[in-house]
Amino acid sequence: MTDIAIGIDIGGTNTVFSCIDANGKSWGNGTIPTQEQERFEDFLNDLCNLIDKTIEDSSEDLKLIGIGIGAPNGNYHTGTIENAANLRWKGLLEISRLVKERMNVPVKLTNDANAAALGERIFGGAKNMDDFMVITLGTGLGSGIVVNGDLLYGHDGFAGEVGHIIMRPEGRECGCGRRGCLETYVSATGVKRTAYKMLAKHLGESSLRAISFNELDAKMVADAANDGDLLAMEVFAYTGKMLGEALANVASVTSPKAIFFFGGLAKAGELLFEPVREAMEKNLLFLYKNKISLLPSELGDDAAVLGAAALIWNDQA
Repeated sequence: MTDIAIGIDIGGTNTVFSCIDANGKSWGNGTIPTQEQERFEDFLNDLCNLIDKTIEDSSEDLKLIGIGIGAPNGNYHTGTIENAANLRWKGLLEISRLVKERMNVPVKLTNDANAAALGERIFGGAKNMDDFMVITLGTGLGSGIVVNGDLLYGHDGFAGEVGHIIMRPEGRECGCGRRGCLETYVSATGVKRTAYKMLAKHLGESSLRAISFNELDAKMVADAANDGDLLAMEVFAYTGKMLGEALANVASVTSPKAIFFFGGLAKAGELLFEPVREAMEKNLLFLYKNKISLLPSELGDDAAVLGAAALIWNDQA
């Protein structure tokens, strides 16, 4: 018999899960649409039914020991999803209680970036680290911070929002309702906004000029930069400098051994890593210089479900 933890990642479009053993191997997975059911309870019922079927249909004799859930605005302390902007169900959603009652196993919840940090510690590049952070670079900028071996949650469960450090007072509008947050500059969306600002500012030739704003994405900017497009290269230099300055400040609070980058924007590689590294080292307090590694995540495409399952496996370690 193989012990497994279910890792669930609730996204705005789809919810995916996987049966993860102690070594990070998947013994089955599934997906359902997130927004199809009008009632949250019906969505959970569909999800739990599919999990039961996946376990029953496995060629291995599987024993479920717990369920970890990564979700937008997931609160570890309360087990609730709190007013998630990209979900159709509003208010406080008591997901941990409802799933525990249905599946009769321990259930733990956190947000996706915290789950990624735990996944990195249990299954990825931070296995021997007690102090590190994971920066998730997607549509927005998320962060999971581990200090002395424990995730940083704060008194209310929402600590560690590096993406909402204000970098430019009265700067770009952010989805959180404020202006100048880091994620409005450093994210896939931020790269797109920076590219169009620079296209308006400069008259030089760029392959990006032929692409409409609605069609442009961060990968196109990265591809152009790798092809030698000077404006696209400037976009990444600006983005990396902004992130490096922010991380130099955060490092003064947590003193991490390493910072891992995960997500679509991180796939730009040295286009992003080099300016981040340069700006961070330039702005670090002397006590921290040359002590912090910038590394790509080792979790791969299964990061979300591995991270969620790590909520359970972390307690078994």
